[in-house]
Amino acid sequence: MSGMTGRLRDLTRNLDGSWNLTVTVGQDCRELFDELKDADVDVDVKKHRHRRSLDANAYCWALISKIAARLSVDKVEVYREAVRAIGGVSEIVCVKDEAVKWLCRMWDLRGIGWQSEVLPSKIPGCTNVILHSGSSAYDSAQMSLLIDHVVQDARSLGIETLTPGELEALKEQWKAYCSGKKNAS
Repeated sequence: MSGMTGRLRDLTRNLDGSWNLTVTVGQDCRELFDELKDADVDVDVKKHRHRRSLDANAYCWALISKIAARLSVDKVEVYREAVRAIGGVSEIVCVKDEAVKWLCRMWDLRGIGWQSEVLPSKIPGCTNVILHSGSSAYDSAQMSLLIDHVVQDARSLGIETLTPGELEALKEQWKAYCSGKKNAS
């Protein structure tokens, strides 16, 4: 069992200088505890973010397809441009020159939206690489940015989109889904 969602409840310091972090989870994890209680484990704690809704994803791709048809280009090209255009879904890393090709190849293999861009660095022997995450990793706020960008592009081309009220309803549907998941755990 991995990828649980929980809440940090307590932090205490032991006499030997180590720390105890108490996490409350909504799942029965006794079996996992019994299996790993005396082993070193990897811990990755980060703020929980709700994933995007599949309805939002389907709507986004429907608009992307219409934009691609209007422009006579491949829909993947439209999608990849939209991913690069929105903020908050990329990181810039500085890597040694000899690792650039490998990093870009490995990042780009994650999916069609996962893209890398190479930029010069002021540090000798290093290169800056912008790593754009594909929408499969977006939470609802990031997916909302992507949809808003695609809607804006569609409207600029005269493509009919959902009304602002309908778009808000789509977002509200996602919020309700997230609330239901939160209350269930």
